[in-house]
Amino acid sequence: MSVQIRKAKRSASKMRLLLTGPSGAGKTYGGLTLAKGMGCERVIVIDTEQGSSDLYESILPFDVIDLAPPFTPERYIEAIEAAEQAGADCIIIDSISHEWNGKGGCLELVDEIARAQFRGNTWSAYSVITPRHRAFIDRMLRSSAHIIATGRSKTETAQVDDGGRKKVAKLGMKVETRDGVEYEFTTVLDVVHDGHFALASKDRTGIFTDTDPKPITVATGKLLAAWLSCGTPAPVTSAPTSAKTAPAVQGPAPAEEKDEPTLFGQISDYIAGAKAVKTLGAIADRIDVLVSEGQLTHDQAHDLTEEITKRHDKIEPKTAKEVAHAI
Repeated sequence: MSVQIRKAKRSASKMRLLLTGPSGAGKTYGGLTLAKGMGCERVIVIDTEQGSSDLYESILPFDVIDLAPPFTPERYIEAIEAAEQAGADCIIIDSISHEWNGKGGCLELVDEIARAQFRGNTWSAYSVITPRHRAFIDRMLRSSAHIIATGRSKTETAQVDDGGRKKVAKLGMKVETRDGVEYEFTTVLDVVHDGHFALASKDRTGIFTDTDPKPITVATGKLLAAWLSCGTPAPVTSAPTSAKTAPAVQGPAPAEEKDEPTLFGQISDYIAGAKAVKTLGAIADRIDVLVSEGQLTHDQAHDLTEEITKRHDKIEPKTAKEVAHAI
């Protein structure tokens, strides 16, 4: 076969984006917000977090595939294919970490295969697991839909030499999946707790041009959509250091961004739109976290809790007989 050389030309493409961060940093919220800004019409979330994505149903209409253990690569592939067949133009995989270190994920499979086939030799077992994990990564890359994946991250440490003494040094945050997976994505955004700001650790779009964190907004999704369609989006400018201050998008904000609801208002909307008691319980847990982080006051938490109680009674109204029995 002869070697062919062609001119480089970027054509319209699909997004391959990874959002990393610790639990509660806002990865799911960020993924749905980006999908909204990108103008996606059929969003399907592959949810491995026990229905946590349902908390954000007010952001945009989306459907959910609840993925339960075992979190094998093949089950992820099956879920991606099901979402594509259902017509998804954006698939949010929340999260990919379970495929690696969740129950029934690759690390557990390595141990099982090592015991069953290689007399406990885990290195040999990786020869079986690596192609299966690679098949999952390749399936994401070949998807006909936009892929927005999330991954849990934790502090990475290493033992270093300090003047002849060994000590443990923090090396930063590391996503919980196999090393090198970030190389497969177009953009990797590391999300932090404080204000759900994101910092690009990898960016092929040229949108995130500096090293300052920026909030994930609908406008960010619009910039990504413009880049994907071969437009020329303006780069995102530096965000102020305070997580509670101005937007980080150059130029005037779109009309729909000017009246963006407050965190209290968003949670109130989630409560009003909740259709299951399970969802209300998850919202209550999230409120406790936000209070501990200083993002909600105790008075606001009290008001929201009262709203949850009222909504709970509407979802599951008790009869007089049930109340008497409970007493």
